[in-house]
Amino acid sequence: MPREFGLIGRTLRHSFSPTYFNQKFEQLGLADHSYEAFELSDIQELPGLLARRPQLAGLNVTIPYKEQVLLYLHEVAPSAARVGAVNVIEFAADGRLVGHNTDYSGFRDSLRRAYRGTGPALVLGTGGGAKAVEAALRELGIRYWLVSRDALGRGLTYQDLTPQVIHEHPLLINTTPLGMYPNTEACPALPYEYLGPGHHLFDLIYNPSETEFLRRGREAGASTQNGFDMLCRQAEEAWQIWNR
Repeated sequence: MPREFGLIGRTLRHSFSPTYFNQKFEQLGLADHSYEAFELSDIQELPGLLARRPQLAGLNVTIPYKEQVLLYLHEVAPSAARVGAVNVIEFAADGRLVGHNTDYSGFRDSLRRAYRGTGPALVLGTGGGAKAVEAALRELGIRYWLVSRDALGRGLTYQDLTPQVIHEHPLLINTTPLGMYPNTEACPALPYEYLGPGHHLFDLIYNPSETEFLRRGREAGASTQNGFDMLCRQAEEAWQIWNR
């Protein structure tokens, strides 16, 4: 029986996931497996998608539905409960939809591959990706502040990022879509001139491979890391969930 997989999100032109999984299926000789990108203008379109594609055997979830999708699931696995967001949907044998989060472990392991510091960190953004990063940082014992444009939200605003704050936070993590293809000129509103060799910048974005955020950090002397390794790690964990 054919097995279909896919990614749901609002704008998916940037995504490498279909290429990643379809290449994987070809390498494994799984000719009856396929992976597609399903752009949904609203999360309320999900039930219709499921009804039209009865062969679906697993889904990934991306911006902006990682939190909204929780209302459409029958069960939330501990990984997603810990984070408060879902990026993998398991189609259980009894028909239940089970939400998982492989972003946080993918980020955790990818960060540790390149960064051995103890922070503290500035986490740019407050969406589903940020929640996964928060869970990973807590597990790693790295203190952090969330940074957003909202002066009424928890954490800091971009206006609070003084030279001292930047100096005291060697790890900066971008979880926003700023800089993602095709809007590659955009970047978080940071005082990049205060960055230096003691900083490490991690961008969850992988397309382009060097965002404006990372480029400015590199030019200031910081070490940089994009989200491609994280993508691969979380995808492999999703594959294990879909095949257990």
